[in-house]
Amino acid sequence: MSELPRHSVSVTAAVFRDDGRVLAIRREDDGRWVPPGGVVELDESPEQAVIREVFEETGVQIKPEILTGVYKNMVLGVVSLTFRCHPVAGEARPSDEALESTWLTLEEVQSRMPEARGIRVMDALREDGPFVRVHDGTRLL
Repeated sequence: MSELPRHSVSVTAAVFRDDGRVLAIRREDDGRWVPPGGVVELDESPEQAVIREVFEETGVQIKPEILTGVYKNMVLGVVSLTFRCHPVAGEARPSDEALESTWLTLEEVQSRMPEARGIRVMDALREDGPFVRVHDGTRLL
């Protein structure tokens, strides 16, 4: 039997402040604005991973509230679980993975983020999820 392709599991955080702004990073590797997140390590739960990834990338400590969507990159085979979160401590700052880390308005999310990333933030605001969507890394399919 041949080796089957493998998927990678990641997490994405849609972190909302009380004023409605959303935590975002400008990635070091490609310069794109995205919500923070990354790969789930073998020894951690998705909730632990999203807390760790956001802190590593932004310096902000968060509390996950609810799973709001599952998004699959059909090109790379990455499945990302998105959680709506709120900040509990820390100030947004750059990191090894983020050229910038800041709080964007929803309008800025829609204008700066690729569709496949911005939709995660917009879905996290809705009450009729969780959503399951597929994309090519930039656009929804």
